[in-house]
Amino acid sequence: MQKTMERQRLMVVVVNGIIMALYLALTILVAPVSSGPIQFRISESLNHLVVFNRKLLWGVLGGVIVYNAFFGFGILDVVYGGGQTLISLGLTALLQNKVKNVKIRLALNTLFFTISMGLIAYMLVPTGGQAFWTTYGTLALSEFIIMAISAPLMYYLDRSLDFEKRV
Repeated sequence: MQKTMERQRLMVVVVNGIIMALYLALTILVAPVSSGPIQFRISESLNHLVVFNRKLLWGVLGGVIVYNAFFGFGILDVVYGGGQTLISLGLTALLQNKVKNVKIRLALNTLFFTISMGLIAYMLVPTGGQAFWTTYGTLALSEFIIMAISAPLMYYLDRSLDFEKRV
């Protein structure tokens, strides 16, 4: 029994490490548009993993924090970007048992991330010299596009891979 639990914990850590590495690779792949007032991070599609399995939150969050620390705006980006991700994924994880319909959870996750881009806009305005609403508008729109396109893709991937049973 004890070995099974230890093995399960190790599996969660390993899978989250893989997700973190995948987040970093996908973000670096599109580096010119991964930071700033317009962000098309393909890696943001991984946010939807938490819709299916909340244990995967840590891999996505870790990827955001590491990328922002080394390639973003440093500690400020770690705090705001990591905070925005934690808030959005936290809300999504809390809904897992309350909202049974996966498609609705995917839509809510998309909404949480789109709205919470206000935190990123708040961080960027003093450093970027643009107005808040312009910055928020471009950030929210780019986030919405990535999340809306990737939601059905992740839905169909889950039907084949069953993310909930992976860890």
